[in-house]
Amino acid sequence: MKIFLSHQQLDSALALRIQGHLKNNHNIDCYLDVIDPKFNNGEDVAAHVRKELDKCTQLLAVVSEATKASWWVPWEIGVATEKDFPLATFGGNIELPDYLKKWPYLRSTSDLDKYAETSKEAARRVVTASMDSASSGTTVFRGDATRHFYKTLRAKLGQ
Repeated sequence: MKIFLSHQQLDSALALRIQGHLKNNHNIDCYLDVIDPKFNNGEDVAAHVRKELDKCTQLLAVVSEATKASWWVPWEIGVATEKDFPLATFGGNIELPDYLKKWPYLRSTSDLDKYAETSKEAARRVVTASMDSASSGTTVFRGDATRHFYKTLRAKLGQ
């Protein structure tokens, strides 16, 4: 399991704290979306982001008032949605746009811990389901695991 941390550049400090917390407290690896200045245009950046998303299994979007000025955060969420990744957002008490209200919303370190626990449960579920389907000849879809992730995390968060 690896989490893609999407954020607006002004939220880099918070994204780094989240990355550190997930690694140090839950042993979860994250890719922090810090774009290398060697990229000259949006097409290069998009290819780079897609490549990094391919190495991940879910996306956590760090949101703030600064996110409203970002074109990349919504784009990354769209790509992750196409991949049927489990998604969640982390931020303060800002009013979210409607498209972000679809996913669980984390407000605190305690919520981040619940997210980490649920992410690990979902990853184990996918591995177990994959082994079971390989031996039984049935097919397990990522969407089933993703829906279970949302249901479980929302219950833990009271959403």
